Amino acid sequence: MQIPGSEKQPQRTALVTGGLSGIGAAVVEHLKQQGCHVLVADIRDEADVVVDVSAPASAAAAVADAGRVDILVNSAGIVGPNGPFEQVTDQEWASTLDVNLSGTFYMCRAVVPQMVSRGWGRVVNLTSMAGKDGNPGLVPYSAAKAGVIGLTKALGKELATTGVLVNAVAPAVIATPMNGHTAPEVLERLVSLIPMRRLGRAEEVAELIGWLASDRCSFSTGAVYDISGGRATY
Repeated sequence: MQIPGSEKQPQRTALVTGGLSGIGAAVVEHLKQQGCHVLVADIRDEADVVVDVSAPASAAAAVADAGRVDILVNSAGIVGPNGPFEQVTDQEWASTLDVNLSGTFYMCRAVVPQMVSRGWGRVVNLTSMAGKDGNPGLVPYSAAKAGVIGLTKALGKELATTGVLVNAVAPAVIATPMNGHTAPEVLERLVSLIPMRRLGRAEEVAELIGWLASDRCSFSTGAVYDISGGRATY
């Protein structure tokens, strides 16, 4: 006799953008440990699914190639320009929003309909404390990540009765290759804002994402979860 609630869950397929490095790579390993079949999506050729998330056609083609996707983690991102906002070029502004915000939208638009049709799905978007607080010297990045928060809240509400849950994770500054492009003085200031007085680790972020991507997360959508070493302000 089978004990109620002990039914074996089907293996989920996860698609992780930006999955070759940083937080994305940590999420890939964590989801594999949870028993997921994981497809690494990245702009580099060694990825399972090669995609430029900032290009709508590329995002759509990548999802078509991937096939069934139960879990989408939008981890692809760039820091963009560091410095005074008036020195930001049109191209720097556009590219930072294209990757971080539009790329998240394009991937959601490509994946979510199939999730809705099956009545189950998990979407986890990577935003940032910069999207809540705003980081001086990182205006395009802060604006893009604030947009991801709005996208997540709206999409979570829109899909709330479909079985597809959409949440976001807002890390403080994390020790990743992406932050190797952050100006040292900017990085030093960001660490000074963290009460724990250290950088976060990608593996710590992956733990939170792993829960949000699982069946254990069942009554949360349109939410933003801080993982900030105490920096969070609201």
